[in-house]
Amino acid sequence: MIKDKNILVGVSGGIAAYRVAELVRLLTKQGAKVRCVLTKSACEFITPLTFEALTGEEVHTELFDLTGERTMGHIQLARWADAVIIAPATANLITKLAYGIADDLLTTIMQVNNKPVLVAPAMNHSMWESDATRTNVETLRSRGIHFSGPATGELACGEVGEGRLNEPEVIVDDLLPLLHEQPLAGQCWVINAGPTWERWDAARILTNRATGTLGARLADVTSALGANVTLIAGPGTPDCSHRVNCISVESATDMLETCQQQAKGADIFIGTAAVSDFAFKEQSKEKLKRGDAASLTVKLINNPDIVATIAAMDDRPRQVIAFAAESTDHVTHARNKMTSKGANAIFANDVTNMGNTLAGGWWISPTADEQIEAMPKAQLAEIIIEKIMELK
Repeated sequence: MIKDKNILVGVSGGIAAYRVAELVRLLTKQGAKVRCVLTKSACEFITPLTFEALTGEEVHTELFDLTGERTMGHIQLARWADAVIIAPATANLITKLAYGIADDLLTTIMQVNNKPVLVAPAMNHSMWESDATRTNVETLRSRGIHFSGPATGELACGEVGEGRLNEPEVIVDDLLPLLHEQPLAGQCWVINAGPTWERWDAARILTNRATGTLGARLADVTSALGANVTLIAGPGTPDCSHRVNCISVESATDMLETCQQQAKGADIFIGTAAVSDFAFKEQSKEKLKRGDAASLTVKLINNPDIVATIAAMDDRPRQVIAFAAESTDHVTHARNKMTSKGANAIFANDVTNMGNTLAGGWWISPTADEQIEAMPKAQLAEIIIEKIMELK
């Protein structure tokens, strides 16, 4: 969701400036085009060469650069950007922004900038909690400036409190909604993801190779587009956006009960979870011993069909999207499942791809069968959300 976006990163003079190098690396890794502006104080903590090496772009530090200002360089940088990140934002810089002081390149750019701005503060917790800083922050928020953090933890001075620069992943996550329209604002989306664990004894379980990655990335995309998202996550599902309400579950029964509670009246339900079709009829509270195997009989029972149950609810979601892992005749089997479950659409993939980093498959709706080539799951999640939004 950040690929080919122009991101201007402003770095001010705090000890956390060294952590912005990782933020810039993360932005470029995700395909963004990044340019950096460093204040004079920032150059005391980290060199411009570091950011030039990471971005492949010239780093800007001086307002009175004859070559740059002959073409009004500060205005050109503001016009180039799709969004601006200021990290770390010191108390001094926040004060300058609040009062409209423009005495260096970064603050001058901010005077002419009309693109979304994300400020990531970092300072001693006493400075962050001071009346002056809080007043300045509220002033900036009233002007439409967005904030990421600060986080709570150990500070450079050795004290503990609120004032740490947010992690780079969190800052990028907070940037995403600023780069995209919010077509899903006000909508409620419920997604389940990951495998389930069906306990056999105190040590053993029945499960599968699903990772829950695609479901987590679907939650990221929908939350970035403005939806109120709940992710019901089976064991091992990766972390997702802090905007997402994540509920951890273990068994198919746990997942069903939670999905029923959360999906009441929702706009969209997406069933990506690889729910175990079977559970053990009998479970042992003790660990079964190896010597018992000669006389051991295992009986399995069917687990409930979560997607079919959600689709049959009186207050079911407006759209119910199923997923199917198949080994043969993918489209035929998936279309039959879509009909029998009462789903509005279904995404089918090959069972051998379960657990892989890349994913592809077939998007199937009442009016279409479309094959989607294998790609990174974050990219596939964007395509699937686009397909869901096109459903009538």
